[in-house]
Amino acid sequence: MDSRFTDNARKSYRDESSDLEARTYITAGYKMDPGRCNADFKGTLGYSYWQDDSFESESFAEMDFLGDCELANQLYWEVANNLREVNPDSRESDTPDNRTRKNVFSTGPRYLWRLNDTNWLNLSARYANTSYDDPEETDSERYTGSVAWNHLFSPTFTGGVSASHSRTEFDYGAEVDVTSVQLTFENRWISTSVSGSIGVSEIETDYANSQQSSDGLVGQLDLTRTINPSLEWYLNASRELTDRTSTLDLRFGDFEFNLRESITVENTALKTGLNKRFSDVSSLNAGVYAYRSDYLDSEETEDKIGVNIRYSRRLAELTSGFVSLGFDQQSYDSDDTTDDVARLSFGVEHQATRDLNLMARAGRDTKRSDERNREYDENWVLVGLEYRLR
Repeated sequence: MDSRFTDNARKSYRDESSDLEARTYITAGYKMDPGRCNADFKGTLGYSYWQDDSFESESFAEMDFLGDCELANQLYWEVANNLREVNPDSRESDTPDNRTRKNVFSTGPRYLWRLNDTNWLNLSARYANTSYDDPEETDSERYTGSVAWNHLFSPTFTGGVSASHSRTEFDYGAEVDVTSVQLTFENRWISTSVSGSIGVSEIETDYANSQQSSDGLVGQLDLTRTINPSLEWYLNASRELTDRTSTLDLRFGDFEFNLRESITVENTALKTGLNKRFSDVSSLNAGVYAYRSDYLDSEETEDKIGVNIRYSRRLAELTSGFVSLGFDQQSYDSDDTTDDVARLSFGVEHQATRDLNLMARAGRDTKRSDERNREYDENWVLVGLEYRLR
């Protein structure tokens, strides 16, 4: 349970009003031991109450589930579900009025065909359903088929080629087809691992007897290097032609789609950072990111660059503290406007008993914009407790 007091609940540039949000929630996690079937689950379900009715009191939820079963030799059936709160309009501030639940459920078979000791084929088919709580947002169904050939060039290096085709059908009748062919690679050294792909993709939209197509270079890169036992550096990059129901916002947590724009989009994402652990059990996490969304059916292009820094350390045997800084700059090409958001927060957590943690946090968020009505200043304080059920 926690309670958060804010002096600007609606994140408004005028007529600021304070309010107290009280939340009660339960978080559960489960991981099955490796075997014929595997499952990994973590989820949160709760209820939020606003004392002065700045927003409607309502439930909230978040969930990640991944599971598979081996039906026969090398034949697997996979199931995944991801539930998140997302902001439909990236121009507006993050308030309950600008949030909806996005649920992505996917399932399908995957067959691993080993040709010999160094060559194998991966064949998969997948059905996915994306749905939103907000009736204004459009639900969709996606059907994907893919085939990938991989070759083991050395004990540490694997390369290959993959091809995939997907069709997304939206509730109002639009259809989006994406075809991709890519070269894939993966290599691991003692302290470094790198994997990724590069290729070409074509996207076609069919709606109301009108067709539109686009193509381009696509790919992704995941690089992790352990510089020393206490310092790790990572780099993640992606470029894809897709529609706004993509799971890119799940893979890149700072990324967000503008659901008010066109359904087809060219996304470019880059994220890099450091994770450092010190000898006094303190830690430093720093990340820098840059994202671009080019909405293909409209004139809108959105760019976002930002940085997040968090430092935490133990203050006493049972007490730890943290300080966090963040900055985002988001620009919109259609009306040539820019928003700057700065965040500062700090807090402490005390382990009162083996299962009970007490916490206190405070922070300030500031937004400046070329559009006056998008600006705000907010100061907030949060106190709460967490009890672990074993």
